[in-house]
Amino acid sequence: MKAVTYTMYGPPSVLQLKEISKPVPKGDEVLIKIVCSTVSAAVIWKRKGKFPGSMLFTILLRLFSGLTKPGIPVLGVEFSGVVEETGNEVTLFKKGDAVYGTTTGLKQGAYAEYVCVPEKRKGGVLIKKPELLSFEQAAVLPVGAMTALDLLKKAKIQKGQQVLIYGASGSVGTYAVQISKYFGAFVTGVCSSANTALVFSLGAENVIDYTTNDISKSGKKHDIVFDAVGKLKKSTWKKLLKGGGRFCTVKSTTSEKTEYLEILHKMIAEGKLLPVIDKVYSFDQISEAHQYVDSGHKKGNVVISH
Repeated sequence: MKAVTYTMYGPPSVLQLKEISKPVPKGDEVLIKIVCSTVSAAVIWKRKGKFPGSMLFTILLRLFSGLTKPGIPVLGVEFSGVVEETGNEVTLFKKGDAVYGTTTGLKQGAYAEYVCVPEKRKGGVLIKKPELLSFEQAAVLPVGAMTALDLLKKAKIQKGQQVLIYGASGSVGTYAVQISKYFGAFVTGVCSSANTALVFSLGAENVIDYTTNDISKSGKKHDIVFDAVGKLKKSTWKKLLKGGGRFCTVKSTTSEKTEYLEILHKMIAEGKLLPVIDKVYSFDQISEAHQYVDSGHKKGNVVISH
């Protein structure tokens, strides 16, 4: 089967399209023909072998991915697809089911024609795709949406709270805006002027252009400050929090839970949550897709169509 592999850390040019062996499902595994994958921040970090702005997280990343070179040669964290075959112990899925999930903890990522995923496992998810979602929308849901939901739950978000979301136009940020609104919060989004209309359209009551405004001098205090891009300095977010307020950042460990996806499905069914897709690239354009995400101008999510 075709797969995008890499043997060294570095720029998008390290990604190479090659033929590798098609996986065979074990008894508890599901073989999935992948329809879509994504270019998420986690994939970029793994490709570079570096976590931005944190030596500690870079070390942890290398311990998992490989100290000097990638230990898992096929990238890709989230996917959507169709069940091709199931192991004899599988009970939740059958051939032909439309599914989506993550490859967290597996020895192969989603940048391939096929992937084998255990029916149940710790640290990753696999679930049937709601009919309301396209394969493109389903592929971009797991990482960004679960990260936003997990962090907002840990921050104990409540109705009527003031929530500031820094990086509101990115993958995690666009979900954080919508999820905060779902819980009844008053949302202030922070992004560049090019993305203010998008953030308003997601439900934010107020949007601040960080390129022309120093948010630390706004004078407004918030119950929750959510750093969706991991770039806020402590000296800045402390000025933005009310006494007893909570700060949360994507530079934190988060959990992948099937129950989170079920909550997100409910939001989608109620018309309260919609994945934001910026661009869709073909499988043989993965390097170009990574170049685009590296540019820092992405809105929401970038999809790879297999």
